[in-house]
Parts: sequence; structure tokens; C-alpha cells
Amino acid sequence: MSAQEGRLAGRVAVVTGASRGIGLAIARRFVEEGAKVCITARKPDALAEAVSALGGPVNAVAVPGRADDPEHRVEAVRHVSDLFGPPDVLVNNTGINPVYGPLLELDLAAARKIFEVNVLSALGWVQEVFRKPPDAGGVVVNVSSVSAVQPPAGIAFYGVTKAALNHLTACLAVELAPAVRVNAIAPAVVKTRFAAALYEGHEEQTAALYPMRRLGVPRDVAGAAAFLASDEASWITGQTLVVDGGVTLARRAG
Repeated sequence: MSAQEGRLAGRVAVVTGASRGIGLAIARRFVEEGAKVCITARKPDALAEAVSALGGPVNAVAVPGRADDPEHRVEAVRHVSDLFGPPDVLVNNTGINPVYGPLLELDLAAARKIFEVNVLSALGWVQEVFRKPPDAGGVVVNVSSVSAVQPPAGIAFYGVTKAALNHLTACLAVELAPAVRVNAIAPAVVKTRFAAALYEGHEEQTAALYPMRRLGVPRDVAGAAAFLASDEASWITGQTLVVDGGVTLARRAG
């Protein structure tokens, strides 16, 4: 199937945190499915490389900046609108977790920053992209985490913010229906630089905890995102899709 015939043909998507890892994989899958994409991240050089990997400016445009910067959000939406038309798909993939350890030792300034980026900036992107609901129906896909579903050791506040993102997903789904569908994806450990500390040096032992006997890779999440963004998911909204190789079920059983 050509891009022109893909499930996302005619769609214009904004994917945040997309210079590498899960975000770039989602942007690549969207382009393969026929969408035009705007990718964002902080580093211009990494974004330029990502645009090249996506087939160049005919398919993608990059706007560098911080996800929690309102001016950056305005610039990104204006830029992609000028080139490809108003965006009708938004993927909130940006997330940070600069701290590790128990909640009693959590620096509250760091906690505020994590919440600002992981939750409030996601809402800010929705407000900016869908200030005027699209004629053909819009889609939001929020990238959450299984740490929102089960308490994680060492990254508990990250899980708290992702749990908030899941609830934000449900609230937005109710408020924005029927013009915009809003869903989330909650991956377990995916082999990216962001998650490297969770598996590097002990990947085999970590993967053994998963019923599927492997860790996730970015394309696992990208496939789920493409489905949720497509018309095949037209009656699905307000849901969090767990993409975890079965690990959360195994933990419950154990």
C-alpha cells in the first residue's frame, strides 16, 4: 500500500518528543501510513536528522523547542499549518524523569517540573492544536506508561504524572467528543535511550519477567499509535491501551 492509500492519508500530525525513540518511530509510521508530520524536540540538529530519516521536507517539518513552552507550541502549530494545513492528529510523547529514588526524598522543585512537562504541557498542546475543532474529526494520542497502572520502584512520581495523564485523557475524551477522540498508550519498558537505565546490563533477566520474553521496541508503540489515530479506531475514545508484552498481568499473577 502506498502512502497515498494508507490509513492516515490526508492527515496532518504533530508528534512531540520525536527526534528519536518512540516519538520518531511514531512519526515514521504515520508517514508510512500517508500522514504529513510536524516533529518537535529540544535539539535542532537531532530534529534535522529525524526529518531526513522521514523522507525530508515533503513529509515532515521540525520545530525545535521545549514542550512546556507556550510560545513553542504556538510556533509549531502555525508552522505546520502554513506548510501542510491545520493539524488534526496530536501525539503527546514528550516526557521527562530526571530523578530516581523514594518519594520521601523527592525534590519538590523537580516534581513540579516533571508534572509541568508530563501533564500540563500535554494539555497545553491539546488546547493549541484543537482550539478550533477540525472538520473531519481530530485525534489525540497521549503516551503514558505502565508505571501509571502499577506502582514502580524508584520512579514513583513519574508514575503519578502518567496516572494523571491517563485521567486527563478520559476527561478530554468526554469534553471534546464527538469532534476529537482522545486515547492513551501505556508502554512497559521499551528499548530506547530514555529507558536504558531500566534494562542495560541486565536485559535478559528483565525480559524474562515478560510473558512475551522480550522488551518492547519503538515500533511496538508506533503500531498502536497508528491504529488509534486511524478511522479503524473511530469508536474508541477515553481509553488507555496497555502495550507491555504481558508484564503487568504477570506481576498480578505473581
